[in-house]
Amino acid sequence: MQALAELLNRSASRHSHLCPRQVLGVRMALTGAQALGLDLPRKDKNLLIIAETDGCFLDGLEIATGVSPGRRTLRIEDYGKIAATFIDVRTGEAIRLAPRLDVRSRALSYAPGESRHYFAQLTGYQVMPADELFSVTPVVLTTSVEDLVSRAGMRTNCAACGEEIINEREIIAGGEAYCRSCLGQTYYRVSAQGMQIFAGVDRVLISAADR
Repeated sequence: MQALAELLNRSASRHSHLCPRQVLGVRMALTGAQALGLDLPRKDKNLLIIAETDGCFLDGLEIATGVSPGRRTLRIEDYGKIAATFIDVRTGEAIRLAPRLDVRSRALSYAPGESRHYFAQLTGYQVMPADELFSVTPVVLTTSVEDLVSRAGMRTNCAACGEEIINEREIIAGGEAYCRSCLGQTYYRVSAQGMQIFAGVDRVLISAADR
C-alpha cells in the first residue's frame, strides 16, 4: 500500500487544497482494498467500486486505487452518501463501507486543542483507526458483476430513437431493444424546441413506453 501522506498530497493537487472528504476517500480506498485482500494501486480491472456520491470524495478513491470511470472500474450511483461498495470482480465478493454515524464527534478526540470542526475532521480522519472511521458490511449485489461489467463490443440501436446503446444497457420490450430514455427512465426531457427538431419522435417514444 502507498503511504497515506503521498496519496493525500496527490489528491490535494487536484483541488489546490485538502479537505476531509478527500481524506475519507483515500482512507476508505485503503480499508476496502485491504478487506478484500487486494493490493493497490490497481492496473487491472479486478477491483470495481460503486460510489454513492460524486465530488472530492471520488478523487480520494481514484488516487488511492487506480480505478476510474474511463476504465469502467468506477461507477456512481448518486445516493448523496459518502459511501462505496468494493467488489472483487474475480470472486464477486462485495463489501460496502461508510463513515460511522458518530465519526465527526469521534474526530474531535483525535485533534486535541482544535475547536474548529472542519480542521478537527481533517486531522482526525487521517489518524483514526479504520474500525472507528468506517463500518464495513458484506453485501450482495442486486445486479451481477457480469451484467455490470458487460462484454466488449456489445452494441445495438434503440428501436425508437435509433441511437446506439453499448454495454448491454438496452431494455427489451415487445421483442425489441429500447434505450432507457425512450422508456421514460431518464434524467431529462426533450424541450419544445427539441420536439420541433425531432419531429415525430415524441409519438414514437410514447408508443414504445406503452409496450
